[in-house]
Amino acid sequence: MIFRQITHDDLGCASYLVGDEDAGVAAVVDPKLDIEEYLALARYMGVSIEHVLETHNHADHVSGHGRLVAATGATVHIHRAAEPDYEHEPFDDGWELELGRVRVRALHTPGHRPEHTAFALIDTGRGPEPWAVLTGDTLFVGDIARPDLAVDKEEGARGMFRSLHDKLLTLPRECEVWPGHLGGSLCGGPGMDMKVSSTIGYELDHNDLLAETDETRFVERAIASLAPQPPNFQGIVALNRGPLLREGIEIHPLTPRQVQQKIDEGALVVDVRTDLQFDEAHIPGAICNPAVRAGFGTKLAWVADRDQEIVFAGRDDDDAVRAAHLAGSVGVTNLAGYLAGGMTSWREERRPVESVERIDVEGLHERAGEVQILDVRERGEWDDGHIPGAVHTPYHDIRAIPGGIDPARPVAVICASGQRSAVAASLLLRHGAERVIHVTGGGVGTWRERGWPVETPRAPAGAR
Repeated sequence: MIFRQITHDDLGCASYLVGDEDAGVAAVVDPKLDIEEYLALARYMGVSIEHVLETHNHADHVSGHGRLVAATGATVHIHRAAEPDYEHEPFDDGWELELGRVRVRALHTPGHRPEHTAFALIDTGRGPEPWAVLTGDTLFVGDIARPDLAVDKEEGARGMFRSLHDKLLTLPRECEVWPGHLGGSLCGGPGMDMKVSSTIGYELDHNDLLAETDETRFVERAIASLAPQPPNFQGIVALNRGPLLREGIEIHPLTPRQVQQKIDEGALVVDVRTDLQFDEAHIPGAICNPAVRAGFGTKLAWVADRDQEIVFAGRDDDDAVRAAHLAGSVGVTNLAGYLAGGMTSWREERRPVESVERIDVEGLHERAGEVQILDVRERGEWDDGHIPGAVHTPYHDIRAIPGGIDPARPVAVICASGQRSAVAASLLLRHGAERVIHVTGGGVGTWRERGWPVETPRAPAGAR
């Protein structure tokens, strides 16, 4: 039996190659847009990819099913309720696909989306019981999926409860759990683990929400602290349901003069180098979004306007081309090109640059009385504790200078680690703030650990 997990680390997505080496046949489950790794594995193992299985219409990343069909002639299988606008073979609950001695059984598990399906894997050469289940976006290691991306959140949570207790949790305790996402994905909650797999028994014993057997209380807990919905998720679903995308992402080199022309025409420059390199010198008006950090695609989808062209500026050409492929994975494809030769070529032509002041948390504490503080974490993080006197706006909601911030005065931007604050600091500069300070090397948690004062929102009157 062949079984391989392939991850898209930037988005926290997991896909799978499943098959039978002796029979020479394999299937790919939930393929990412870049398909080269599947093709290389299939060649290495001497199998033919004849099937593509989708657990659902994905909302956080563009599927590679169209490119796999073009490359291999494979058939796409997805639950009947998905109703995609491409040639496929629909299936229902209980459908089975035979790949030599490997049997893939469909377990319809609505909740995350109405069509969502998990796939139980049976190695008939070893026994009749499922040895593993590909849980897609229903059950994760340490958490469950969010229920608000296709239906009302309460309706989705009720569907999730029933799918878990009626289907997945009835599998043998030793059955391995291989999820569709790892920690960092917007499709799950804060309990998601970076661990790549688990078992039904371990999740029953240690996954807190699975211990909740009352459906009403489960629903209340499942929807109590939902994170912001993934950016552009409706557009990504439309891409995944629509005609098959058979081509990859292409991007063209631009000279510094051409980049400036694009800027003059309204293009957005996204600098994909490290935040340190950006802070030292960058193209005026550029947005900082390091492609070497996890979550590049998600952050890009938050700040990019679908009608605005994007130019990538990297350390070199490879940086920018890699960023273009990551952008394509979240449906950001209005790409004008990239700065050929990276920032070195821009500097060699003596074109203007801007810089950002950097301080650590200790430096911020020393200057707390003289600078404004902008906290760009999510609402739940802010409510858990923030620096007294700070202004709050999540980084992805910065469309202008936030209320309460004087653009003429110094403003220090802080998050939990310095990654989101890097993006936010560049957005403030773009919107006209005169002196922006990037707090790096830590964040509000570091401030708290030092024993410095932290505020939490006041409880409502009468609350205990």
